[in-house]
Amino acid sequence: MSKRKTKFVCQSCGYESPKWLGKCPGCMAWNTLVEELETPKSKERLPFTGILAESSSPIPLSKIEIEREPRIDTHIRELNRVLGGGLVPGSFILVGGDPGIGKSTLILQTSYQLALQGRHVLYVSGEESVQQIQMRADRLKINSDHLFLLAETDLVKVEHYVTQVKPSLLVIDSIQTMIHPEVSSAPGSVAQVRECTAYLLRMAKTLGVATILVGHVTKQGEIAGPRILEHMVDTVLYFEGDQHHAYRLLRSVKNRFGSSTEIGIFEMREQGLVEVANPSEMFLSERPKGVAGSAIVATMEGTRPLLIEIQALLSPTIFPSPRRMATGIDHNRIAMIMAVLEKRVGLLLQNQDAYVNVVGGVKLSEPATDLAVAVSIASSFRDRAASPHDVIIGEIGLTGEVRGVPRIEQRVYEAQKMGFQRVILPKKNLQGWDIPKGINIIAVETVYEALHEVLGG
Repeated sequence: MSKRKTKFVCQSCGYESPKWLGKCPGCMAWNTLVEELETPKSKERLPFTGILAESSSPIPLSKIEIEREPRIDTHIRELNRVLGGGLVPGSFILVGGDPGIGKSTLILQTSYQLALQGRHVLYVSGEESVQQIQMRADRLKINSDHLFLLAETDLVKVEHYVTQVKPSLLVIDSIQTMIHPEVSSAPGSVAQVRECTAYLLRMAKTLGVATILVGHVTKQGEIAGPRILEHMVDTVLYFEGDQHHAYRLLRSVKNRFGSSTEIGIFEMREQGLVEVANPSEMFLSERPKGVAGSAIVATMEGTRPLLIEIQALLSPTIFPSPRRMATGIDHNRIAMIMAVLEKRVGLLLQNQDAYVNVVGGVKLSEPATDLAVAVSIASSFRDRAASPHDVIIGEIGLTGEVRGVPRIEQRVYEAQKMGFQRVILPKKNLQGWDIPKGINIIAVETVYEALHEVLGG
């Protein structure tokens, strides 16, 4: 009888070692190597089938004929926007998010919308029983003969039921609970997640079944398991939000069938997730007026313009090194903007603690928000409120200049739609578009000019 061979595999990056190590040499994480049985490699290669067989010989690019399959409309506009227009048959989608954020609720509502169209949907859960899913469905008032529930973790059995039901959508909740009987590792291990994902990918592409995988996330907010998991799928969606607030953001970070920068916005209610038709109005609904330290910026999330409030609070520090705290925006960016305000504008901020917050739980990453951040900081420092009818747009350079930003026309039209009267923007953005009537455009070249226009003095 041959000796059973074991290996130690890192659960974060998949690094393999013949012996246990306290620190993984691959990702430098501690206590992540777990002992697994080494699976013997099969000498026989399985023949490729389905879609893979059609691509077995090289074809000239000019000879390829594009067959455009109609997308499956989910009848959820925000989800369609993030997916690029709907579900693509045979697509492989990974959805991640914090526990209790609403992933299963969103997917169950999506499944129901497809079932209402007469399409078969197979919902496979490895975490909940069929009765538990039925309780959630009753709360959401979901009931359909085309929506099939299955509590199973064995992928071979799942494949058997897929060939029986022949669904248009297959849901796996979650990939970390699935097991492949030929892999001896425990559920959720790197080997199991990798093999199960490859197995489901082959099944989705061969049968043309749109597949949604639910993935657990780590403490850092990334999807648990090997990084190759995100490379194998067609689309990666993150469901974000604070459990203490009702609003949820569905963000696309990878999409082979559409934009990878789109977001969808939902509100969690008792009857489930409800789409937010006007996100700008939602983010500005509780905006205080006439208070120092507040500024409005028009930011772009994919192709969607959003009006977001940025708040800043400055107070004299009691520490040798002042604090720089930021929520929803990179704190390094805050430090750079404050350095520009000190050097180029003359504001003495080195003895001030600074707290900057993006209202609504949104995370801003584009540089076009720099000027609004600078205005909010200067407003709090001078204790002078900006006009509640101003929208501020622009990127700040280290020399104090205000640089142009893309898609200025959509930003200005969104500000006009929401009833704002004036937009402060970079001078470079005045060319190449028609300024709408009923709104005043103020073009600035430097941060000093912008602060003079907004705060005066």
